[in-house]
Amino acid sequence: MLSIKYKGTGEVIPYINNSRTHSEKQVQQVAASIKEFGFTNPILIDEQGGIIAGHGRLQAAQLLNLNEVPTITLEGLTDAQKKAYVIADNKLALNAGWDETLLQVELDSLSESGFDISLLGFDKEEMLEILGENALDGLGDESYTKKVDIPTYEPKGDKPEVTELYNDSRTFELVANIKDSNLPQAEKDFLMLAAGRHTVLNFESIANYYAHSSKECQELMEDSALVIIDFEKALELGYVTLSEKISEQYLKDYPDES
Repeated sequence: MLSIKYKGTGEVIPYINNSRTHSEKQVQQVAASIKEFGFTNPILIDEQGGIIAGHGRLQAAQLLNLNEVPTITLEGLTDAQKKAYVIADNKLALNAGWDETLLQVELDSLSESGFDISLLGFDKEEMLEILGENALDGLGDESYTKKVDIPTYEPKGDKPEVTELYNDSRTFELVANIKDSNLPQAEKDFLMLAAGRHTVLNFESIANYYAHSSKECQELMEDSALVIIDFEKALELGYVTLSEKISEQYLKDYPDES
């Protein structure tokens, strides 16, 4: 009888000869799926903790800073069977196809309900092929990207001090309270990480800082979605999710500007 057991991410061991590759983008997609639906597909391991199936899921869990992952131990497999299953688990899934008519019906239904269909793993080109240009236009990119309005700031003035780019007083107030608490260290670490959400960013000052910064600093600011130069790149880096959080926090901090 198969049973699910949670193990630390450091306890499961990737197979050194795993021939299936996972791009950074695909790992991000798996991570987004786990955040939305939960960890619904356990990692399959052998008796020694070696991964038989689920390398991408482990990488996604590490990206999400999860301490534990659900696992199922497959007992009694020979070395040859384990090697074969590592390949078969991936290849058999690839051999499946789509009923494109039914797929389009389901995607249309999900879009109309407001569900973020970018979580399904299709890229924009695939969506265009399935739904067609007119269908995507009808969705209004918001259904596909959940795009939010991006504020535009024109750089002006001199380069500000770094301390003018943000206000972290609330963050450090929370961190101090967390440190003084009697919680387990793992919970403290999580809450201190989450406390960073309360740092308020001054995007006008950030725009000025960006304009006067080195190329290396500018590229890192773009990768962090502090400044949007290439919107498609920003989407790929997860800006949509980030921008929703920023917008929500901004409206809480500045309700008169909504």
